[in-house]
Amino acid sequence: MVTPISWIKAYVPDLDCTVQEYVDKMTLSGSHVENAVYLDKNLEKIVVGKVTKIERHPDADKLVVCQVDVGQAEDIQIVTGAPNVFEGAIVPVVLDGGRVAGGHDGSPNPEAGIKIKKGKLRGVPSNGMMCSIEELGSDRNFYPEAPENGIYIFDEKKGVKPGDDAVEALGLHDAVVEFEITSNRVDCFSMIGMAREAATTFEKPFLPPVVTESGNDEDVNDYIAVEVVDTDLCPRYTARVVKNIKLAPSPEWMQRRLAACGIRPINNIVDITNYVMEEYGQPMHAYDLDTIRGNKIVVKRAQDGDKYTTLDGQERNLDHDILMINDAEGPVGVAGIMGGENSMVTDDIKTMLFEAATFDGTNIRLSSKRIGLRTDASGKFEKGLDPENALAAINRACQLVEELGAGEVVGGVVDVYPNPVEDVTLPFEPDKYNKLLGTDVSVEDMLGYFKRLEIGYDEETNTLAIPSFRQDLRCSADIAEEVARFFGYDNIPTTLPHGEATAGKRSFAARVEGVVRDVVEQNGFYGSMCYSFESPKVFDKLLIPAGDPLRDAIVISNPLGEDYSIMRTIELNGLLTSLAVNYNRRNKNVRLYEMANVYLPKALPLTELPDERKKLTLAMYGDCDFFLLKGVLEELFLKLGLEGKVSYEPSQEKPFLHPGRQALVYINGTYAGFLGQVHPEVAENYDMKCEAYVAGIDLPVVVENASFDRKYEGVAKFPAVNRDLALVMKKDIFVGQVEKVMRDKGGKLLESISLFDVYEGSQIEEGYKSVAYNLVFRSLERSLETAEVNKIVEKILKELAKLGVELRA
Repeated sequence: MVTPISWIKAYVPDLDCTVQEYVDKMTLSGSHVENAVYLDKNLEKIVVGKVTKIERHPDADKLVVCQVDVGQAEDIQIVTGAPNVFEGAIVPVVLDGGRVAGGHDGSPNPEAGIKIKKGKLRGVPSNGMMCSIEELGSDRNFYPEAPENGIYIFDEKKGVKPGDDAVEALGLHDAVVEFEITSNRVDCFSMIGMAREAATTFEKPFLPPVVTESGNDEDVNDYIAVEVVDTDLCPRYTARVVKNIKLAPSPEWMQRRLAACGIRPINNIVDITNYVMEEYGQPMHAYDLDTIRGNKIVVKRAQDGDKYTTLDGQERNLDHDILMINDAEGPVGVAGIMGGENSMVTDDIKTMLFEAATFDGTNIRLSSKRIGLRTDASGKFEKGLDPENALAAINRACQLVEELGAGEVVGGVVDVYPNPVEDVTLPFEPDKYNKLLGTDVSVEDMLGYFKRLEIGYDEETNTLAIPSFRQDLRCSADIAEEVARFFGYDNIPTTLPHGEATAGKRSFAARVEGVVRDVVEQNGFYGSMCYSFESPKVFDKLLIPAGDPLRDAIVISNPLGEDYSIMRTIELNGLLTSLAVNYNRRNKNVRLYEMANVYLPKALPLTELPDERKKLTLAMYGDCDFFLLKGVLEELFLKLGLEGKVSYEPSQEKPFLHPGRQALVYINGTYAGFLGQVHPEVAENYDMKCEAYVAGIDLPVVVENASFDRKYEGVAKFPAVNRDLALVMKKDIFVGQVEKVMRDKGGKLLESISLFDVYEGSQIEEGYKSVAYNLVFRSLERSLETAEVNKIVEKILKELAKLGVELRA
């Protein structure tokens, strides 16, 4: 927000401080200053002078010798080449030793300005210089009456006289301060809002403009009717009519203020709308009423596929989410953004319709983006304006119309406001504010701050009435912030925080993930981070068949490109790509892991948030095989208290894994992941000519079953009993099935099972294998008897016989 200090002083007339003091205090009260530009920078010893006599230069055709009255005892002589100088001209004059702004004429040091010294021009003494507006550090946007080439000449009606401060006469003893305003402070996107902040900061009276009633005896409803169809996008719409328009330049004071804000003055009507937009923070729009068909305004959404040409001559594509201002036959403007060519104000305008409305901020922001057009008005509307401000702004505009003689205001106002803003009240809790801030601000001081901020106080109910323009005040913390701002952040003492100490710790899931990280890194795996965005081509590379649920991926609405157009549903692509990069750079042994989410939609198109499941993915090649990878998982499950709960089942269902070297992992009967060798064709797709192994574990299942509970058991007092069993079985029977039977039938006395030999050869029947186990039995309470152990072994053998497993002869 750009604010000239002179404009702020119009509402805070007692504001008496330097620019630096203003900048410092406003920053400390929460209005952060980005920049301050001094309009009188490097302007020294510049006075008003009157040209009393002009003579030709004896040795230069383009120079003249002027005698200039600068309010001293004698006139001074100045040689100039200005083409517009004449006797009687009142001009700004920089005296000997003075300084003018640099940079406009290509001077080498614009920051230091240019120092003027008396001397001779073509042999004739010259004791100063008459100045153009550029040499005074300004330009024709501020001073449109200044000539394009030549010195600036004061209007005699200004009443300046020789010797006066020319910088003061030009209004250049001023500074333009740029504030960084957060989007929740919509009230500060206006001169009145910033003046209110300044008045509160410096504890000075705040005098906003007094808006007087305007309008003739006619009724505006005889000229225009307004219907708001989509009240959700337009909470309030006000309109007034001005007839007998007289276009003319706006007064100098208005032009100066607009130019200081970076707005080029155009004419009185346009300037009034821009002026009120800056003053009240309420954008306005003017229509030629003669172009409004049916003398009716209808505010409603556009239709999909509509097209409309805006004031800038560009045709815009519309849709049903864009709000339009229409007359009885069609659109006349894009609400909150820009009017249209078919209703533009021209020099022939006779009757004008003034509009001041409030639109939904989010809708304006999105509409502006969709049609590719952002304006000063949309920049304000998109922040969510105060509906209560619209009527005050349009009445202020009509008041200015009458004051400037720009037209005749028709009486009355059309005000469509179906759902007025409800008053917001908050409890007044001074002790709570002081406790939160660590301060001891008195109740009287707090109420003083609130009064200057126009926050009301009801003593009977002990509540604060929040004005509608303060949309940022909605809880006690917001009120405490107001106390802190005007008490002074620099005055808040250092205090200890209030509250009770709590013992912080990581969540159970975070502890599990920590153990996972430790185990895999101890086994030589390096952490990796891969993109969640992927290409649809990944499914083909992984040989995932058509119709597989994994292909039902979430499509990103604004992707960076096809390679990053969907959210991943399978965790392998990133790590396989990383393995391939390492392989092709000839790294011999690589082990990588990643813990990250996959995104599984519950339905497409999305009706609710997807299931984001965190996966542990391991990938490796080089000095490794299937069983080494399985050993890493077994160590991990052991650390997480899952021993005896995990089972592995051979499978051929994962198309991206070798059909004979893959297994599914189950925890307590619930599917928890897979491991195996990467399918050779998949490895080829990733440009790897080696065996690679991967595992994918569903961490939510692991977390659900993991346990860190450990029970200490002392060293056994009683001896163990060992039994070695050599078993013969078909090759298609897995040792996991055998061990499960041993555990189930071994009971509490079976302490451990160890596989120590697997044999296939001439001494075994074709299609069979011999597997040898060592079983250890022990009781913690007594010595076991041989018969007791034999009985347990018999139970085990009997159950194994059902699987076709027998003792080797």
